[in-house]
Amino acid sequence: MVRLSDVEAAAQRLASQVLETPCLESKTLSQVVGARVFLKFENLQFTASFKERGALNKLASLLESGATVPGVIAASAGNHAQGVAHHAQRLGLRAVIVMPRHTPVVKVERTRGFAAEVILHGDGFDEAREFALGLAGEQGLTFVHPFDDPAVIAGQGTIALEMLRQQPALDTLVIAVGGGGLISGIATVARALAPAVEVIGVQTRRFPAMFNAIKGTAHATGTNTIAEGIAVGVPGQLTRQLVAERVDDMMLVDEDDIEQAIVMLLEIEKTLVEGAGAAGLAALLMDPARFAGRNIGLVLCGGNIDPLLLSAILERGMVRAGRLARVRVSARDLPGVLARLTAIVAEAGANIDEVHHQRAFSALSAQNAEIEFVLQTRNRAHVDEVVGRICAAGFEARAY
Repeated sequence: MVRLSDVEAAAQRLASQVLETPCLESKTLSQVVGARVFLKFENLQFTASFKERGALNKLASLLESGATVPGVIAASAGNHAQGVAHHAQRLGLRAVIVMPRHTPVVKVERTRGFAAEVILHGDGFDEAREFALGLAGEQGLTFVHPFDDPAVIAGQGTIALEMLRQQPALDTLVIAVGGGGLISGIATVARALAPAVEVIGVQTRRFPAMFNAIKGTAHATGTNTIAEGIAVGVPGQLTRQLVAERVDDMMLVDEDDIEQAIVMLLEIEKTLVEGAGAAGLAALLMDPARFAGRNIGLVLCGGNIDPLLLSAILERGMVRAGRLARVRVSARDLPGVLARLTAIVAEAGANIDEVHHQRAFSALSAQNAEIEFVLQTRNRAHVDEVVGRICAAGFEARAY
């Protein structure tokens, strides 16, 4: 089992090798959720993820043991891969990384940038892991597990050492869970140093493996999630035991909760996180009453998000906030009608992003046309105002 002394030893190995990231209160998020919210900015690590803590502790432990290490191999959707590759390069070790085929390109390229040998295999972490274990046996490489390893868990636990020292008022820690390495390390420290602190794990509803294992439920596993960093189909054996013993509760969040959290962190805190890094805040947004009045610590555990995915999430966030809207108008197909409509939209203070003018592909009569606008607006009330002005001018219009 992993103990506080293991985490403290890891902290000594990691000293000056990884960043001691800030843990700061977000005044605005605190107002939004009705609790004091403190953010641990692990997305500021060199590889933009907490994963390098556990990876470095494992590699340093191997070298300390005096054993011959021809090289290391890991399976990862990206962040563990970068952590292993970066510190293997620093320590002069060969690194082979097996990544699922659909890993975001940004993570693949960053891993290759650390001189690692990258192999894309399988549709998810579990298939990549099995392939990596086979290669480890064939080539005599040491497998560095992303979460089910005592040294890795101890390395991740150093986050809690820092958080509890930086913000001693914390009474609740809400932590993203994939395989369970991060929360196992954090809960180990919390139980030893601050047993009154409540530790709550958060998983995406599409990958509820640890939730099922701890709660005895049978929620189905999905095929994809925007939080690919915690998309683990089977939790670790060691982490499952540690979570059962040291974690107080588990929660599930939906994809739209995670999307909203990503957008809020970018807009409010000006910090970029990936889906897994937003899971903790997503839990607060989903159930603010549960956390009301508490001093909550969240770990922004990673910031490696695909730019195309980020673009889609931001656009969807604009739609939810009423800052991007589609308005469909039915009108007589006469000269000047489109110009009149665009003038009404402009007078209402909205900006036209796109216009689609349909004649053939419409259920309206042959004398009519269907015009669809994509508008940049201020909020939902502004959308209603624009639609009201169009209707007042004698047109049929609705937003959707």
